[in-house]
Amino acid sequence: MSIFKPTHTDYTLSPFTGLTRDSFLEAAKYLLKGFFSEIKDIDAAPVVKRTEFDITYPHKNAGPEQLDRERRAEIFEGLARSFFIAAPVIHEEPDLTVNGFSLRDYYKERVLRVASSGNPESAGSYEEMKKSAGNNPYACFQQTVETCALVICLNICEKEIWDEYTKEQQDVIAGFLSGYGHNMTVPQNWRLFNMLDLAFLAKHGYEIDEDIMREHALAIKNYYVGDGWYRDGQSFDYYSCWAFNVYTPIWCREYGYEHMPHIAEFFEKASNDLVKTFPFYFGRNGFVNMWGRSGIYRNAAVSPLAANFFFKNPAADPGLCRRVTAGALLQFLEREDFLAGGIPSLGFYGQFPPLVQGYSCAESPLWLGKAFLCLELPEDHPFWTATEKDNFEGLSGKDVRTTVLDGPALVFSNHASNGETILRTGKVLKSKKDIHGIFNYAKLCYNTDFPWDSAFIKEKGIIPMQYTVKDATMSEVSVGNAVFYAGVENDVLYRRQFFNYELETEMHWIDAMDLADFTVPYGVFRVDRMRIVRKPVTVTLASYGFPDVSADIKKLEKDGAKAFVLKGKDGHGRSISMAMTCFYGFDEMGSVTSGGTNPDRGDSVIVYGAGHRNKLYSAKEGHMMVSQVITRADGGEFTEEDIFPLKEMTYESAEDEALEIPTLIFRDGRKVRISFEGIESKLRL
Repeated sequence: MSIFKPTHTDYTLSPFTGLTRDSFLEAAKYLLKGFFSEIKDIDAAPVVKRTEFDITYPHKNAGPEQLDRERRAEIFEGLARSFFIAAPVIHEEPDLTVNGFSLRDYYKERVLRVASSGNPESAGSYEEMKKSAGNNPYACFQQTVETCALVICLNICEKEIWDEYTKEQQDVIAGFLSGYGHNMTVPQNWRLFNMLDLAFLAKHGYEIDEDIMREHALAIKNYYVGDGWYRDGQSFDYYSCWAFNVYTPIWCREYGYEHMPHIAEFFEKASNDLVKTFPFYFGRNGFVNMWGRSGIYRNAAVSPLAANFFFKNPAADPGLCRRVTAGALLQFLEREDFLAGGIPSLGFYGQFPPLVQGYSCAESPLWLGKAFLCLELPEDHPFWTATEKDNFEGLSGKDVRTTVLDGPALVFSNHASNGETILRTGKVLKSKKDIHGIFNYAKLCYNTDFPWDSAFIKEKGIIPMQYTVKDATMSEVSVGNAVFYAGVENDVLYRRQFFNYELETEMHWIDAMDLADFTVPYGVFRVDRMRIVRKPVTVTLASYGFPDVSADIKKLEKDGAKAFVLKGKDGHGRSISMAMTCFYGFDEMGSVTSGGTNPDRGDSVIVYGAGHRNKLYSAKEGHMMVSQVITRADGGEFTEEDIFPLKEMTYESAEDEALEIPTLIFRDGRKVRISFEGIESKLRL
């Protein structure tokens, strides 16, 4: 399989990646070539061959009316999301041909067909879709999402496409947009879709309901939690970035600065706050962390960095932003398994069903085209002319820089020793039945070089990078589905994770773990406390999934601590290592293999430690579980001190020991005091 190999590179301007603006144009054409390899002629709809049928839509068990709605939505997704990639290319090279036909003519015709009722490729007007849904006044449709992408791209290609329509054709498209822009939408990031639809209409002289626009804009403003982040529904994830912090600058440019300057000023400040820390969210190589829903959108996560420059007074560092944007592009386009049938696969790297959600179709991954909005910035813009800047600048040796964002309860650490960035999340609430959502949000750590593994080995109670509680009496395995945030104190992050949490269940019958963790040079060290109400139980903690089942595995012991050390190769061809060490509170360690659960190479090895607690009430059995997981993807090896860094765990007094307030003394002289006292007053969701 082919991979992207740019012919335009400049390692003086871009010392880390070599990529320039011309390289990004090449990458866009590379993706378009793959997409149009399945679009045989200029009259063919923008729909590609499916590679997945059980999860994605059009759903195989859909009735005739639902199937019709989903077929329309898929055509629109194929158009709008590929347009994200094509629009800046058309603007740059309006006469470009692909598969022997004009790219500009293809999208000009497709947009008109999608917006025209009665056309076989029509997405359906809002009124038609509402009728097909039984006139449900609260029905929302995927078409609303794609209208937003459509107007963004029409703005980019205003001269090349929009201005080429007749007035009658423009009116058809405007009427289609008005229906979705003025009507029901999902009360979270979707409001921005309506705002951009209305902004496009107002810009081009069409009447809009300004009261609706203001209602949406105020609601978006009120989702803000600080540090540049917005709460999307209940969750915090990339939608806060690739939606809120990409659409708001476009809205400000097209509408807000002129008509709602105070709200525009707020959005600009929020974006400027985001870019102060967001470049540090990525790995040293620019790698995106696999976290949150819609992981198939991949490097769309970088889009708010370039979008910050759409504001009048951007605060982003252009060399830093381009380094991350370029690194994230190469993370995926240099993988042989990235494309499936010419378009990005339904996965993170290759095809990976555990990541895919039912609101996606075969064309959905093209949402990553949002990363190409940086091509809106002209070639003389600082984003392209500044020298690439290391997002780990100032870090060396075994330095770790930790960023704490209290608003969204996100803590991410940059580890100079291995170039990895580790994210720890603090405000999570998922249904206990939503194992997919739990994997996306509730794992203890998310690592840019070791993406989350979907293994769930019930007989042993093993889930990678999570605790589980197995009730020995009832043979049930409880999974942590809720995380409450208690803040960071003296570099220790305090959280509480509940197992099988339900709002209607009385809190005192819910098992939980008090979590206390802090960084070490190659990873995260844990000192966690059980809050288990039923016994006997086995509490199990597992490592990341290690994506090489042929890994060399060594078992080590020192001063009562046990460790498993793994060495192998990942899907990028890099030499990787992982070590899990159990110091206190564990009765056994082991490893298992899992098939088809790892997004990097499919199969994986998972190391785990288990602690057994037998007496219903017993202080002597102990509640503390002390461990660490460290990783490397740079070919280096761990020293004995890396694997066994803890010298001893002491208590200042018998009272502290009874209250389980230990001080950890490390071999390098570092001392860390852990205290869960007062955690009840700090828990936040």
